[in-house]
Amino acid sequence: MKSSLSWFLLVYFYITMFLLLLSFHSNADELLFKFKSPSFSGINSSSHYLTIENQEATRKQALKDEIEAYQDELARDADNTTLARFIRNLESRIYAQLSRQMVEQLFGETPKKSGKLELEGNTIEYIVDADTITLTITDEKGGTTDITVPIGDFTF
Repeated sequence: MKSSLSWFLLVYFYITMFLLLLSFHSNADELLFKFKSPSFSGINSSSHYLTIENQEATRKQALKDEIEAYQDELARDADNTTLARFIRNLESRIYAQLSRQMVEQLFGETPKKSGKLELEGNTIEYIVDADTITLTITDEKGGTTDITVPIGDFTF
């Protein structure tokens, strides 16, 4: 009897193990693979593409701003050289001298009744009447500006 009992326990053990293995198999789920990137899965892909586009546009604008700032810095550096400052100062003094000569011709001890000055393609003409001085400034393109100044109505 002992042998039939051990045989019975052995069979019972194998059947239990077999059923146990079947139960593990029946509880298993299938494996699913999903892409995490919206470019592959399509889930939220429009917002993903918009985010990428915004990042690219921001980077391009930052590069343009950086290039423009560098060009502005180069232009400022070129304007602040000793030679550039000397030329600006010289031009200023030449224009002041021309202006002084024109004022002398208009209001000096021996004023002239009319005159003409050519300056860098622009023409400045003046005519002195009894009561007014008329300045006519003609630019390179032919546009004119007329300025009329009364002579005897104001004093300093």
